[in-house]
Amino acid sequence: MIYTVTFNPSIDYIMFTDGFELKGLNRARETYKFAGGKGINVSRVLKTLDVSSTALGFAGGFPGEFISSILEQSDINTEFIKVNEDTRINVKLKSGDETEINAPGPNVTSEQFEALLNQIRHTSKEDTVIVAGSVPKSIPSDAYAQIAKITQETGAKLVVDAERDLVNTVLEYHPLFIKPNKDELEEMFDVTIKSDQDVVKYGREIVKNGAQSVIISLGGDGAIYVDETRSIKAQNPKGEVVNTVGSGDSTVAGMVAGLELGLSLEEAFCQAVASGTATAFNDDLALREDIEKIKSQVTISVLDGE
Repeated sequence: MIYTVTFNPSIDYIMFTDGFELKGLNRARETYKFAGGKGINVSRVLKTLDVSSTALGFAGGFPGEFISSILEQSDINTEFIKVNEDTRINVKLKSGDETEINAPGPNVTSEQFEALLNQIRHTSKEDTVIVAGSVPKSIPSDAYAQIAKITQETGAKLVVDAERDLVNTVLEYHPLFIKPNKDELEEMFDVTIKSDQDVVKYGREIVKNGAQSVIISLGGDGAIYVDETRSIKAQNPKGEVVNTVGSGDSTVAGMVAGLELGLSLEEAFCQAVASGTATAFNDDLALREDIEKIKSQVTISVLDGE
């Protein structure tokens, strides 16, 4: 089983307006509500690719019930730990430019966090645990490291998509792969990336520090996969980017789904980049037909190794 962990899920409430007047009355012409959070995004795209997963994390109040219901209606299993306060609602106002207001989220008690860790203690070498996103203040700052240590003990594969400080805490536990973007890679090493060779160089430094492999997103220029012996670049087709939210999560889902279904490394990586690109070209997360269409247009080239 694949488990996705979202520490601070949300309802993403999106409002479209024709212009916006500060201090005045504004009317939305369209509104949408989505189950949000990086791990949840991964579960949704996994389902799109016909791969099952179980969404873990914390949920409370009517927003938490909404998220659970929406996911279950999509045939995505959920085993959220119930918390006492309401799951957050994030507002995204689109009026030409986009304005976001993200709520802080509910308090998570030490007992509730321990309940999540107990869920992960029941994983095995047949399982994959995907941990993505930020850690709320009420959760221990070493939450990623605690989960990584447990997966090392149970044999479950670990995938991490998070900011530098969180990534650094899990490298000693040898995650299957981590997924920084180019900007995050520059921040990790305090450098300016000027070429694919630079990406490979610093990606391999992360591998030396413990990760089994790294996928570095390059935005419109695709992505590069790096492990100890080889590096591969996937170039995505050009198109109109309408949504960058969830693109990285979709990339993670595409890669994990490919590996779960027994695709070759190159095929799985191609699917990863196609999934991320399909989300970037869509108002919401990627659709299956778009992923398949884009997959046929992705070009794969070996940078080094075989």
